[in-house]
Parts: sequence; structure tokens; C-alpha cells
Amino acid sequence: MSSVPVHRLSSAPPQQQWPPLHPPPRFRTGHKSFDVQSTAKKHKSSLDIAQRFERKLAEYNASQNILKRWLFEVLSWCISAVCMAAIVGIYFHLKDKPIGGYMSGYLLTMANVFGKIASAALIVPTSEALGQLKWKWFHESNAMWDFEIFDKASRGPWGAVMLLFRTRCRSLAALGAFLIVLLLAIDTFFQQVVSLPTRWTLEGTAGTLPSTIQYDPHLPLLYREGGQMSVKDKDMSLIIETFSYENGTQPVSFGNGTRPEIPLSCPTSNCTWPVYDTLGVCSQCEDVSTELTYACLNTTVDWTIDREGGYRVELGYPNATMCGYFLNATSQDPTMMSGYLVNSNGTLGETLLMRTLPLSTLFDYTPLYGNGSIKFKHYRNTITDVLIVSAANGSAETVRRGIRPTAHECVLNWCVKTMRSSYYSGRYSEEVLHNFQNTTKGLHPWVTIPFWTENDNGTDLFYVQNISIDPGMTPQGRNITGFGVSNFSASSIITGFSDIFPAVYTLTGNSDPIMRYKFWNTGPASTRVLEFNPWLAPNNVTRHMERLATAMTNVVRSSRNRNMISGDAFTRETFISISWAWLSFPFTLLILGLVFLVATMMKTSNDGELGSWKTSAMPALIYSLPQDVRRDLASSTEENTPRKSARKVRIRLHPDQGWRVSGQRFGSPTLLSRDEHHATSV
Repeated sequence: MSSVPVHRLSSAPPQQQWPPLHPPPRFRTGHKSFDVQSTAKKHKSSLDIAQRFERKLAEYNASQNILKRWLFEVLSWCISAVCMAAIVGIYFHLKDKPIGGYMSGYLLTMANVFGKIASAALIVPTSEALGQLKWKWFHESNAMWDFEIFDKASRGPWGAVMLLFRTRCRSLAALGAFLIVLLLAIDTFFQQVVSLPTRWTLEGTAGTLPSTIQYDPHLPLLYREGGQMSVKDKDMSLIIETFSYENGTQPVSFGNGTRPEIPLSCPTSNCTWPVYDTLGVCSQCEDVSTELTYACLNTTVDWTIDREGGYRVELGYPNATMCGYFLNATSQDPTMMSGYLVNSNGTLGETLLMRTLPLSTLFDYTPLYGNGSIKFKHYRNTITDVLIVSAANGSAETVRRGIRPTAHECVLNWCVKTMRSSYYSGRYSEEVLHNFQNTTKGLHPWVTIPFWTENDNGTDLFYVQNISIDPGMTPQGRNITGFGVSNFSASSIITGFSDIFPAVYTLTGNSDPIMRYKFWNTGPASTRVLEFNPWLAPNNVTRHMERLATAMTNVVRSSRNRNMISGDAFTRETFISISWAWLSFPFTLLILGLVFLVATMMKTSNDGELGSWKTSAMPALIYSLPQDVRRDLASSTEENTPRKSARKVRIRLHPDQGWRVSGQRFGSPTLLSRDEHHATSV
């Protein structure tokens, strides 16, 4: 059996019938005649518009002017370029603008429409130029199947891929095929240009935050026998009590975060405030364990759980032998800070686990150690200055073994805090940038005056100094002045610490430790069992005092005479973000499309004999007609082009006789079936 020969096409006019095609056998029907005139009339009206358009294109294609021959393709490329330029203009206008409203949505839609038009318009010159290169390809003898490959390449990506393999990317047509494939992705790149992220934008309503210059809690005025009585600040006393016997105030859950401890206002979930100053309370602790000396002494026992309280009752306390760490161990009045009592029979008695000792006397606030401080003598008008001593690890065993306890001197004093605050997603945070304290020298602020009445006698205590903090001009150029507290308000807070400073925490036998506090209370000792002792090691006393100072500052800032500071409130906004890099691909295709079009125009500019058929199927149809019809069509002029002449010709494809032309009694070369072709080739 012989193989089917490979047919090759030539640009020369055919000398014999067109090589046979092979329609499916089902097209083999009997010979039937048909009325060409009636068929033409039937379709004339519906085809006139399309034919007029095609005729106009044919006139341009037959022009001797190269620009006229390619006018439609050049216009298509220009439309694509204009649409891409319009897209760039729209994106420049919308860049970084908030999404919302009619106009932004309308412009984005228009940009999408322009993208579709640009991609569609760019396909036209590419496919038409590729179609023209198809005819150029057959100026030389090439395989017949190349005609099919070129034809499919101008119509879709699969044919374009096949053409790339056929030409091995060494032909100008390969560039067109490559563009056809790449044009599939152009819409995706247009879509990636625009994204809609969110950003924080300034809200019209400001957030507010409290700060205080002068603290005035508006205490009630109480009198006794004509004299004004000291009144505790109830807000401060509540905070002091919470931190004295518990772990202080705990954050309260609020939404996604915790509730702020100050009355701030944030209309959105994100607020920031400028750097500001406020009156507050500062804390500081230093290690003073070296001030303690271990000894076993027979001296006054003022710390056991059974001692009564009251004014100067310590003068009647008995002596006993004690071993442990003493303050002023070599003086006439040593003070046991951590140790144990030795019973008369030599056994171990009550154990002192923790002790707080203010560095001023309880009833008249007479300062100890000079001005009432060991490490903080430079601070003036302190709220409290106290020694806090605890057994190592809070264990009675460490006391009995003579292990040195932890000892801190801690001070609370008034200060001006320079702060930066923010509120985000339910969480309030603040940063203390600087603290200003009053370190000027001055007289002791407490004055005592004895009094005698018919019903009572004693000593009146007066806090005679108003507290003023005036750092003046800061290095940052801010003038800090006018901050302070009145003497009456200051004394109401200072006396609030008299319950816990002084206090002792002792252990007897196997019982639970007990705290003795309120030493000022006359009569039997005031005691308390604690679930949690914040002053006992290994708890962090320094951190506890810092939290106490912060809580007291929050009370100061929440007072009725606070000032509200305005800050910036931000809200989430969706905006239009433009990624210009994604446009590089469409513009690259636009430039390559122009290069391909111009190169094709130049390469085919001298193909006058063949004409500019581009993707038209007319040459394949015309050259398969009878010779006399083909001769009439081919001999047309620019005014009477082959396409215009073809408008008058009516043809029909017959399974047995091939193309039949109206007015002709003979057909074109007969189309053979697959079986017939196989039989003739054997």
C-alpha cells in the first residue's frame, strides 16, 4: 500500500484542479439542482450591511498606499493604546483615594471596560498581520498543513502554539503567535493593578484624655469642738486598702481588651494623644538589706501578735530575748525587723516573717534618720517613706536559720509625669517619658500643737505646706508649672497609709500567719488573716509599689477638676491602591503589537500580486473555482476588487461536484470522499 503524498502549495496559479478534500461520507448525496436567484434575493437584505463594510475594507486593502491597506489595523492598535492611556488616567485620578460613592465605583467600572476594549482591539492587528504572513509564507513551496496551522494561529492560542513549534520561533510569524498566546493573560494583569486595602484615617471627632494640674478631691469639712478634723480621701483610701492586703486593682475585661482606669473617650477603636503632663504619684524602691544586723538581744518586744495598740503604748511593752536581724542593733533602741522570739525555756517562740516600718513616728510624724529617709533624703513632701523587710522566700525556716531577709526602702511622692498615651482595639496603653519631683530643700511640713479641753486632751497635727511642683522650662521647650496639691488634700492621703504602715506578719507554731495592723487603734491588737500578702517575699515589692503609684495617679487624673486633652481618633478606611508594575505587561504587549504590525507591513509591502488578504478566506475559495470565474475575479482593478466582484457571484458546495457557480453548467474540482481518495491513492 502506498502512502498518501504530502501536498505543497505554490504561489503560482494552479494548472489543474485543486487537490481533493475529504468530507465525511455522509455528505455523499444525490445530485440536486437549486435556484440560485431565489436564494440570493432571500439573503440580500440581511447581507447588504456586512457586504458594504467588507467592500469598503476591500477597497482599502486593494489600495497602493500601504497605510490605507492597513488602516483598520492601525486604528485598532490606536484604540487599544487610547484605552490603556485612559486606564492610566483613571488610576492616576483614583490613586490612594477612599473607595465609596458613585464616582469611584463608576470610574473603576470604566477602567475595567477600557481594559476589555484594549485587549480586544489589540488582538485585531495581531491576528490580521499574522493572517497576511500566512499568504507570504506560501510565496515559497511549503507543506499544505502549514495553511491550516497559520489559519488556526490567527484565531486562537492553540494554533498559535502550534505555529511556534512549526516555525521554531525563527520567523516574524512566531512573534505574532507569541503575542496571541500572551494576550490571553492581559485581562488578569489589568485586574491585578487595583487593590482595596484599608488604612487608618483621621476621624472628625477627637478622643479625650484626662490630666490634672491641681488635685482637689473636694473633701467634706468635719469639725470637732470648733477644730477642723482630718478626713481621709475615700477614693485614695480604697486604692490604698486594696494594695495593702491584696494584689491591688486588677484589669477589668472590656470588649477585646481591658477597661481603662481613667475616664477617657475614644469614638473609634484607635486613638492617640500628643505628649502631655499630669500631676501624679511616683514610686521608687532601693535595697537596704545592709542596714540590718543579725543579733540575739534582750530588748523591748513591740511586734508580737498579742500587743495592744494605742498612743505611746510601746512604753509599757515587756523585754524578751529575740534573735534575728535588727535595725540600729547597736543603739539604745534596736528594732527587730525579721527574727524569732526565744522562750524562757530556750524553745523558739513567735516568728516575725514580715514588717513594715515608716521612717517617721506614727502619731506625730516626727522624722527618723534625720529627715525621715535613708536613701531618698533629696525628695520633699513625700507621701510615705517606709522600710519593708521580709523573710527570704517568705519562709519561717529561713528566719530560724538566720538567712538574711530582703529589705527595701520604698517612697511614694508627688510628681509631674510627662506621658504619651494611645488606645487601640480596646486596649489602653501609656508610656511615662519623664518624671519631675520636687527636690528643693524645705522645712518639715508637719506641725504639732498640744491641746487640752474639758473632755479630752492630746495633740493637733497640721500639714502646713501646700505642695508645688514647678520644673519650669524642659529641654523639649515645654513650660511645666502650676502643678500641686493643697495641704489639706495631701494630709488626707498621707493619713490613709497609717493602717498598713506600720504592720507585722507573724507565725506561731503551726498556725497560719497573721497580720497585725492599725497600730494606732487603742486597745487589743487589730489582726487580719491574708489570702495574699503582697509585702512578703518572693513577691516583687518594687513592682507592687509601682502599680500602687499608677493606681493613685489614675485617681488623681479622674478627679472632678481634671482637664480633658484632645487627641486624634482614627477609623478604618478602604482606599484604592494602584500597583503600577502590573501595567508593564499590557504596555509591553502594546509595544510588541506595534512592532509586529509595522514589521509585517514592511515585509509584505511589495506583495502587490497577492494583495492584502490578511485573514480573509477568499483566496482559498477563489482559486478553487472554475478557471473562467477565477480569471474574471483575478482581473479586477482597484475600483473593482476581487472582493467586490465576488459579491455578484453565487456559489454552492456540492458533495459530488464541489463548488457550483450560478450560471455555470459545470462545477469546480470534485470533492472526493475519504474512501474514494484512499482508493485513488492505492
